[in-house]
Amino acid sequence: MAREKRREELYVTVPNLFRCPISMDVMKSPVSLCTGVTYDRSSIEKWLALGHKTCPATLQTLPSTLTTPNLTLRRLIQLWLSHADAARAPQCAVSKQEAAAIIKDELNAPSLEKLINFMKASEGNLKFVALSSSAISRFVEFFVESDEIRIRELIVEVFDLISSESGVREKLSELILNSADGRECLSPFVTVLLKGNANAKVKSAKILELIAQNPESQHKISDRPGLLESLYTLTTAESDYSAVEAGLSALLAIATTRAAKKELIRFGIVRTAGRILSGSDPARGVIERTVAMLESVASCTEGRGAIGGDRECVAETVRRLMKCSGTATENGIAVLWSVCCLARDESAQETAEEENGLTKVLLVMQSGCSSSTSMMCRELVKVLRAKSGKSNLAPYYQSRTTHIAPY
Repeated sequence: MAREKRREELYVTVPNLFRCPISMDVMKSPVSLCTGVTYDRSSIEKWLALGHKTCPATLQTLPSTLTTPNLTLRRLIQLWLSHADAARAPQCAVSKQEAAAIIKDELNAPSLEKLINFMKASEGNLKFVALSSSAISRFVEFFVESDEIRIRELIVEVFDLISSESGVREKLSELILNSADGRECLSPFVTVLLKGNANAKVKSAKILELIAQNPESQHKISDRPGLLESLYTLTTAESDYSAVEAGLSALLAIATTRAAKKELIRFGIVRTAGRILSGSDPARGVIERTVAMLESVASCTEGRGAIGGDRECVAETVRRLMKCSGTATENGIAVLWSVCCLARDESAQETAEEENGLTKVLLVMQSGCSSSTSMMCRELVKVLRAKSGKSNLAPYYQSRTTHIAPY
């Protein structure tokens, strides 16, 4: 018994080489600095985004902040994880015949837990359930009929497991959004988003994003009472960025109409976005989706008014330019253009100018961007130059951009 326990402990011990020197977690996307030290991409990007110009491990000054993917180490980590997962894989307590019987007759919390373990045990088991002729319809039916929050949490996990299989997304969308007997299939998602555990909330948001495939489905989801608000609540979970990212992703996919955007503005999405962007260490995906959400709501008059009236939001949008990704930067320029040029919001113009917005916009132009973003940059330069009172850009451009290191 002691030998078996030691063997299991050795099996899951993480090699030091696989740990990020910053987070000490297993690296998901290892990248190397010019010093030769490898870090997880998200950790080193956060370090550099805070303005550090040194290698955290060696404290050497970095002549370049460019990172290079360490593909060999990434492959080794993936191989190790596959073996570690196999060692920890739940023992399958049911056979395929028993799993089929559960789907047909015995759906309850204990049997669902057994079925989930069965699906996690192998890819073949997962496909067996996903491709079963009556499985998805049975899960949706039980999801609607059951009043137990634990059962709904488990069925959301089942949905998440089978959602990547061919044809499942379309079938889920059809059953949930177009039920022939008019059953309420979206209300259970609201219940899970409000009362479920953190994991179930994130997976519920992912499923809703998955089935929002076209304008008709987006409208049906956004029109369901309480659903937009429960997804918005997920974005306010400041201590859980995975929940924030899942909520924002779902809202971006679902809230495409002006009515839906106005609802989000009423809930306080602009204020929440400003708070997220001002956080000390939001993940790259969170920043990208936050700025994309601001661009989305800035497409309506109410959104431009809310953004222009929120100094923190405008200031953080300027500060985040060129500090995340090209996509986030272009979305940020679109937000600033909407409030400073399209809406001609003087308060937003003043805030952008105070945050050195003119220099940032010039840097975006200098770094290369799409033609539409370049057009918006030119208009922003005119507006911010007028606000700053600088009529001659040449010396300003040279002196203010030449000595700014790239982010």
